[in-house]
Amino acid sequence: MEPTARNLPLTDQPQFPSLLANASSASLVRVRWRVEEGEEPQAALFPPGAGEVVERRPGQGSFRGMEFLHVRAKTIINTLASSPLPFRHTVNAYRGCSHACTYCLSADTPVLLANGRHVPIADLKVGDLVYGTTPQGAHRRYVPTPVLAHWSTTRPAYRMLLADGTELVSSADHRFLTGRGWKHVTAGGQGRHRRPHLTTGQSLLGVGGFVAPPADSPDYRQGYLCGIVRGDRHLGSYRYAPRPGGPERGHRFRLALADLEPLSRAQRYLHDFGVETSTFVSTEETNGRRAVRAIRTQRATAVERIRALVAWPDHVSDDWSKGFLAGVFDAEGSRSCGVLRIANTDDEIIDWTKACLQRFAFDYALEATRDRVRDLRYVRVRGGLRQHLRLFHLVDPAITRKMTIDGTALKSDADLRITAIERLGTDIPMFDITTGTGDFIANGVVSHNCFARPSHAWLELDIDEGFDRQVVVKVNAVERLRYELAPRHWKGDSIAMGTNTDPYQRCEGIYSLTRGLIEVLTEARNPFSVLTKSTLVLRDVELLAEASRRTDVKVNLSIGTLDTAVWRATEPGTPHPVRRVEAVARLRDAGVHCGVLVAPVLPGLSDGADQLEAVVAACTEAGASDISGGQVVYLKAGTREVFLEHLGRTHPELVERYEALYQGTYAPKELRREVGRRLGRALDRHRGRAVAITPNRVPRPRPPGQATSAAATATQLGLPWA
Repeated sequence: MEPTARNLPLTDQPQFPSLLANASSASLVRVRWRVEEGEEPQAALFPPGAGEVVERRPGQGSFRGMEFLHVRAKTIINTLASSPLPFRHTVNAYRGCSHACTYCLSADTPVLLANGRHVPIADLKVGDLVYGTTPQGAHRRYVPTPVLAHWSTTRPAYRMLLADGTELVSSADHRFLTGRGWKHVTAGGQGRHRRPHLTTGQSLLGVGGFVAPPADSPDYRQGYLCGIVRGDRHLGSYRYAPRPGGPERGHRFRLALADLEPLSRAQRYLHDFGVETSTFVSTEETNGRRAVRAIRTQRATAVERIRALVAWPDHVSDDWSKGFLAGVFDAEGSRSCGVLRIANTDDEIIDWTKACLQRFAFDYALEATRDRVRDLRYVRVRGGLRQHLRLFHLVDPAITRKMTIDGTALKSDADLRITAIERLGTDIPMFDITTGTGDFIANGVVSHNCFARPSHAWLELDIDEGFDRQVVVKVNAVERLRYELAPRHWKGDSIAMGTNTDPYQRCEGIYSLTRGLIEVLTEARNPFSVLTKSTLVLRDVELLAEASRRTDVKVNLSIGTLDTAVWRATEPGTPHPVRRVEAVARLRDAGVHCGVLVAPVLPGLSDGADQLEAVVAACTEAGASDISGGQVVYLKAGTREVFLEHLGRTHPELVERYEALYQGTYAPKELRREVGRRLGRALDRHRGRAVAITPNRVPRPRPPGQATSAAATATQLGLPWA
């Protein structure tokens, strides 16, 4: 039976409709398993009569250039007849791993956050919300999406210049969205190996380059206070009616707003200028109406100081003008249905608003619309989303809800034609992220998610370049597991996931097969373990916690080093090891047993006693339920050649040593034993600091002869960046 779109668990993920589109373009390819001497043969991948046929689906949209080989496996549980490993039964929904990204963008590339601001891509963290896009109706539209992973490496740099002045620095493998789909920066090969790529004259999609935020200078702060205080206008001095012994003169400053962000900013700025204010609730929250909070002071000196701060200046600077626009927008501005306005009844404030907009070349219109109660006038900023974002970034208002662009169509009048693509002739650190939508906004243009190098150690597929583009997906994995776990077939032995390829690799974000497998195992109360290098496991933390209350569950994070330089050189496609340590703590806090596998250890790179000590200390502090490993990397034929070629680019001084060490698959026994002793000493020093964790459940008896949950891995360790 050939797989069809209805066989795939994608119905709840409309953001990836193109992956399975154009079924007519699918072609067929034969794939055979290779069995090496001394290893158990892999169970038949296809049902009898299927002719060992795989349906080849070309990736589209953000997966353009990838191939997904959809198979319907005959069995999903693989049983090892004899094995030195601490498990006998494994499940792998994928063949190939998505953790060696073709890294993307220079560290200072600004990425659009879901609050309307932007930050350099190097400063993003897992969990941050950014803007991605998704097709809705006739347009792609901006939608908030979480950062699922954040990685870095060093690669040759290319610079791309656009007609509007936007500049982008990326790797040759990076992809940008054009009117004709996703395209790489360069062709990357010749003949049939050439991939869709950018050329001069083509146009990217987006709003164009972002402007830098304002400096947090005294002029900016004073301008902000002028805009927000004058916009609110609760500042004054007055006389009391004469009365014996009473004050004759009073003073009052009050700033009341429903949003805390501008109120906190104004209070902080006033404090910096020597004015102290108190906070109070001006209006209590009611049905359909938010509470209004306020700051105030009634001291004469404070009121006089505020009056001086918000006076119209004799000499206007750029910083003051930016601050004023931010303040008056927070006080009286709005953006709704794609229209940005600043309103006021004071002609003087309207005139200053127009003058500041003119200073920065914004096009605006003065609208004659007048409120029936108040004599309002509106300054409307023209230019659509491109100019609205430019204003937000240039002046930085405090109220983030006014800067959101959720659901806005991806269209712009920006001239984003490519005018030049040039190689810079140098390698620089580059960064990439994984998001829920598969894309993000990099310096005003739509950028693809990171992609990764598959690791097909058991398939007769290209072990190097082809692995960037081919992932075998067992599309019936969930239904097969449910069938094979039926009591008449299965005795309840523990099942290990992640023993061949990472179950939380990049494409898991699309197929959700690992999540489906965990749901089935949880329903069956069947013990299982998961080994991963990916922080995407945190997506399923609640599901794993529920499973832990029903059965024996163990998650293991593979963390071989905390050395950033070593990580960048050898595991560039994985989340930073510090992020993995943080994931250990998150899982532990959720009640999930989470251990750490210190592997693979790389001779001359990560095998130092102090390096192993650092990993053990950090993971102990994070509450790892156990720490094991210390396996020195081993290199099979084929993998060895690819690894040494990669090592020659990152650490050429070590190539000769590795060639001497690896005459066969494994490093010499004495080296492996010494690494084990170093790790053992580190574990002994930190054993007393281990944090115990007990899930809230009744332990399930382990069937006789059942192996413990997997704390070590098999073929995954063959490729150190897998």
